[in-house]
Amino acid sequence: MAAELTPPDLASLRVHYDLAELADADAPPEPWPLVTQWLQEALASEAPEPSAMSLATADADGTPHVRVVLLKEADSRGFVFYTNYHSHKGSQLQDNAKAALAMWWAPLQQQLRVEGRVERTTPEETAAYFSVRPRDSQLGAWTSPQSQTIASREVLQDRWAEVSQRFAGVQDIPPPPHWGGYRVVPTRIEFWQGRPSRLHDRLLYELQADGSWTRARLAP
Repeated sequence: MAAELTPPDLASLRVHYDLAELADADAPPEPWPLVTQWLQEALASEAPEPSAMSLATADADGTPHVRVVLLKEADSRGFVFYTNYHSHKGSQLQDNAKAALAMWWAPLQQQLRVEGRVERTTPEETAAYFSVRPRDSQLGAWTSPQSQTIASREVLQDRWAEVSQRFAGVQDIPPPPHWGGYRVVPTRIEFWQGRPSRLHDRLLYELQADGSWTRARLAP
C-alpha cells in the first residue's frame, strides 16, 4: 500500500517584498521604454529563464489553455514567440486570435502582463530567426509533429534519424512550412512591482483607438 503523501503547507509560505517602488513620476507616457528597461534588467539579473513567459489562449469553445514559451523579440510592434502552427496553441490562435502573456522575475519581484491580438510574423522574419537557431533545434522543428499523439519515444527518434539524413550536407536548413512566429500586439500592458505589506505597485497601460496610450494605477 502506497504511503499517503502530506499536502504541502502552501498557506504558510511568505514572500517579503521590499524592492524599489514603481512611482508614477518615473513612469513614461507609453509602455515601451519601461518594457525595454524591465527586460534588460531581467536579462542582467539572476532570474532563471528570464525570457520565459506564460502564454494563455482560448479555443473555439472558450476553454482557456496556458503553457510556458520563450520570448524571442519585443519592441513597439509586440511580443514574438515561435512554434509549430499545427500545435494546440496554433490551432487555438487560428480560432481565436487573442492571447495573454505573463512574465515573472523573482529576484526583481516584478511581473509583466500583456493582453492583445495575435498575428503571424512574416515569412522573412521567420526565416531570419530560424537561420540563427542551433542546427539541432532546426532539425527538431522538422522532426516533431508538435502536440500530436505519438506511439512512443522511438517514433521521435526514428523521425529524427530520417530528418538528419534528409538534411545531411545541407548547410542552410529552411524553416518547415508549418513552423513560424506569432506576434502578440498588445492592447493592455500591466507592470507589477512587489512592495511591502502587500501594497504592491500596479501600473496599467491601455491602447486607445487613436493609437495613444493611457496609464492608470491599480490597487494591489
